[in-house]
This record gives sequence, C-alpha cells and structure tokens, in this order.
Amino acid sequence: MERIFAAVDSFKGKRIAVIGDLMLDAYTWGKVNRISPEAPVPVVQVTRRSCCLGGAANVIRNIVSLGASAAAFGIVGNDAHGSKLRELLNQEGIDPVGVLTDPGRPTTFKERIIAGSQQLLRLDDEQQTAVNETIREQLGIEFGRYLKTARPDAVIIEDYAKGLFSPDYAQRIVDLCTAEKIPVTLDPNAHNPLNLHHLTIMKPNRAEAYEIAGIPQPVTGDSLDSLKTVAAKIRREWEVKYLLISLAEDGMALFMDDGSCEVIPTRAKEVFDVSGAGDTVIAASTLALCVKDDPVQAAEIANYAAGVVVGKLGTATVTADELKNALK
Repeated sequence: MERIFAAVDSFKGKRIAVIGDLMLDAYTWGKVNRISPEAPVPVVQVTRRSCCLGGAANVIRNIVSLGASAAAFGIVGNDAHGSKLRELLNQEGIDPVGVLTDPGRPTTFKERIIAGSQQLLRLDDEQQTAVNETIREQLGIEFGRYLKTARPDAVIIEDYAKGLFSPDYAQRIVDLCTAEKIPVTLDPNAHNPLNLHHLTIMKPNRAEAYEIAGIPQPVTGDSLDSLKTVAAKIRREWEVKYLLISLAEDGMALFMDDGSCEVIPTRAKEVFDVSGAGDTVIAASTLALCVKDDPVQAAEIANYAAGVVVGKLGTATVTADELKNALK
C-alpha cells in the first residue's frame, strides 16, 4: 500500500496535455412536489443552478484535482458558454494554451435537471459536424509547438465524437507525440472509430470495446473468454500497449502487452452518479503510468479513483486526499 500512496503523492509535478472535445456541464437542482396540470410531467421547483467543466475538460479537471498540472487543447464557440468554460479553466488553474474559438459552431453544452438525487432530463446543445479545417489545423500547430517547448509527461486524447477528430487527424496527434517520445492514452468513442496505432493506454467501456472490435455483445452477459477475444482483436488491430476495459459494477479488465489479463473488482461503496467516471479513470491511470510503468498499479489506482467519483452526484472529480482515504 505504501508504494501506491507514494505513486499518488508523485502525481504532483507531473504535466499532462489533454486534447479533445471540451464541454460545459450545467445543472438545475430542485425538488418535485406535484405533477404539472398541463402535461403528465413533474414540476421542478428550482433551488439552485451550477455549472462545471465537462467532456475533455472534466478529464483535465481530474488531473488538476489529483495534484498534477494540465494544459487544454480543444475548440469552443464564440458564445457565453465558451466564455464560461474559459473562466472555469482559469479558476481551476488549467493552462488554456490550446483552447481555440470557432465562431461557426456553439460550445458543446449539456444541462441536467435534477430533483433530489434523481436526474429527470438532460438537454444537449451541440454540433457534431467536423470542426472547421483551418481551425483544426491551427490547433494541431499549437499542439505540436507545445510538445516541443513544454514537454508534457503524457498526452490524453479524449474523443466524444463531437467533430474534432478524424482518423487521420488523431493519428497525426499520436505521431507528433511518438516523435517526441511522449506516451499517449485514449478514451475512445465507438461512434467515431479512429483505429490509432502506438497508444500506451486505450480505455473503452465494455459496450464500446465490443463495438470497436466489431463483435456483437452477448445479450445475456459476456464471459471473460469472450472479452478476451474482443481484447485480442483490438490490441492486434490498434497495436495498443495496455487495454483497460471498464466493466461498470464488475470493475475493470486490464489486457497487457504480454497477452496476460488482470481483472480488478470494483471499489465503489455507493453509486449515485456514473457520469464522468470514465474521465476519472483515464486521468488517474495516465498519471499513475507517468510515475511508474506498472499497468496493474495504474489500473488499481484508477479503479479506486472511480469508486470515489461515482459516490458523488453530478460530474465530479477526485482529489489526491480522497483517493488516499479510499485506498486506506
């Protein structure tokens, strides 16, 4: 346990760059006492409103809350939501060096309506078409310049399939990192198959893993053998070093470069909200691998970190102290 504590303490001083789909998450909190006379829907009496960094920005937020420093690369719109996202990045101490504005598209904005601890509705205001090519190229230039000057310890590609990444563009990002000997980790989206090569970690959830592999997921639940088949195909086709598959309440399955598999049971004590848990996993596992190339330890740390986050309501993060308390 002391070695894991030491690894968490070593997060401080690490620098991670995250490139991906930046979002602003908003919450309207309230209580329900009656049904509307206008339609069979609950009437939410609003008690408060809040907003926080979401999507790739939530990954960055987790990195900072765990004690490391981070730089953001992505696109926002020329709108109030984009201004708020930039404001929150500044408040969190996140370097916005690669946050560019595309005046032709809105900032991705998600609003959740919550009564008590129950989410009633989510409103998505977004554009999923490809980002303006000129702006995307400028982002690539800024990213390449940052790699050479700042030399981060790792890069995370966070794909929510909102139009930033094409397969060629994402591979160029990986190639830039590989040329600088900087490890790259990926949180993929099955709706935007990228098929990248030379990744250090790839972290799909179970459903995404089956879809990425092009293998139908068993209706009655999958066995470890069927998951191994999926993992073998992904690792062979993507040439990824470590494949970490989230299994929800069943924990995680780690598939390594020597062909071995380690199943790590869930560490969550209570589950209130799973939104953002995947962001925490990719952030914590990447940081842990920056400290030591020990994929099992990295997966264990990420698993505990996710266990803390799902016990919170809303898009949440985990601090280094919370993680160490969970490890105790």
